[in-house]
Amino acid sequence: MKKNTNHFLSVIIPVYKQSSTIKSDLFNIYQTLLQIRYDFEIIVVVDGTNIDSSYQKAKELKLSKMKIYGYPNNRGKGYAVRYGMARTRGDYIAFIDSGMEIDPNGISLIIEHLEWYNADIIVASKRHPASQVKYPFDRKIISFMAKIFSKVLLGINVNDTQAGLKIFRKNVLKKVLPRLLVKRYAFDLEMLAVANHLGFTKIFEAPIKLNYDFKSLTHASGLKIIYKSLIDALAVFYRLRILHYYDDKNHRNFIYDPELSMRINTGL
Repeated sequence: MKKNTNHFLSVIIPVYKQSSTIKSDLFNIYQTLLQIRYDFEIIVVVDGTNIDSSYQKAKELKLSKMKIYGYPNNRGKGYAVRYGMARTRGDYIAFIDSGMEIDPNGISLIIEHLEWYNADIIVASKRHPASQVKYPFDRKIISFMAKIFSKVLLGINVNDTQAGLKIFRKNVLKKVLPRLLVKRYAFDLEMLAVANHLGFTKIFEAPIKLNYDFKSLTHASGLKIIYKSLIDALAVFYRLRILHYYDDKNHRNFIYDPELSMRINTGL
């Protein structure tokens, strides 16, 4: 397939405790991306190399367009995604969950939506009328709560902020990433809220095909995620609406972490 040379795609894949399936999962995503019309790179970030053998097994793949990163201790999915984003060179930057719950063919679809709408951000949405989804009740609660927060309290006009597939233009991330604080449960919500607040309001939804693993979430862990997500979401609201932390005038207060600092000069 002739590649589109006008844009370069970076795809971040956060990984946590997936040693049993990581090689097949990454290979499937890689094979899918070979079929799209854009040149690409894959940035794999193992969120805790000391936890299991995910990092070692991922390194065994030795695929030409794939780079494997990791750090010793688990720091949260949000941290892993931002760590990967700081190491990209694409002008389109996406992330997708590493498991096969989300059909990786959705990557091509969100790119096309980004260009069709000339959007700043495209979020894969479980509530899109064309989506095919199967996921547990606990996750539906989290998704519904995030929808209420995003629309009513944060002013983001999307129906689903929690699906693990999104794409951004690089100029959006350069402005947004230095301001982010959430590293775990509501990091998607914070990214969208900050982008919208900074004027990147062209945020649209695309369909997704999702078949969530019911066995991976117990009732107890589901309640914990709901609680932690609520706390993180309230903190985002407080910083955005009360403290005005994310405003340009507060740039001196933004926490600088060199590990999460996006490279500015990223020529291909």
